[in-house]
Amino acid sequence: MIKKANDADVAWVYERLAATISPTSDLIFGSTFELLIAVVLSAQATDKSVNVATARLFPRANTPQAMVDLGEEGLTPFIRTIGLFRTKAKNVVALCRLLLEHHGGEVPATRAELEALPGVGRKTANVVLNVAFGQPTIAVDTHVHRVSNRLGFGRSTSPEATEKILLTRTPAAYLLHAHHYLILHGRYTCTARSPRCATCVVSARCPSRAPEITG
Repeated sequence: MIKKANDADVAWVYERLAATISPTSDLIFGSTFELLIAVVLSAQATDKSVNVATARLFPRANTPQAMVDLGEEGLTPFIRTIGLFRTKAKNVVALCRLLLEHHGGEVPATRAELEALPGVGRKTANVVLNVAFGQPTIAVDTHVHRVSNRLGFGRSTSPEATEKILLTRTPAAYLLHAHHYLILHGRYTCTARSPRCATCVVSARCPSRAPEITG
């Protein structure tokens, strides 16, 4: 069983991550609308694959009306290389129609309104609320879930439970960028297979570090 980190260790970990990680998304976007679409497309896909697709898509359609005009058939060729592209094409066009019909073409800034959009779940809503609107939410993906458990922030088996733990245990000073610190740490250092403990900046206080790493 992984030892639970105390509050001092949690704060120390965030301090170290904040000093070494730039809290920015790997997704490339130029507006709140583009961010929303990119995050919807990124479900069960890599940010790299989404960036390749949106580099072609956004110059053609980067507003709700332009996306509706493109339609599912017009959108599909742009996102065909992304997983679940047919479902995502359907959701994106439906999402854009709702933005036009109920929000004047603007991306709403509340969780309830975001989660009412097709293809937008809690994680996607959290990303948009955090990145676009500066709200201290924590979007839990596989990286955040894995890193949180490995660091002993708490034991959880679901994204919802992990989110609650992190919202409770993350010091206020780091809450705004917490999910970026954890996502990027998990993506590039604390990987699912063969984590890079030897070069990890928080290994000294990580209860899951490789036995040969003493910090």
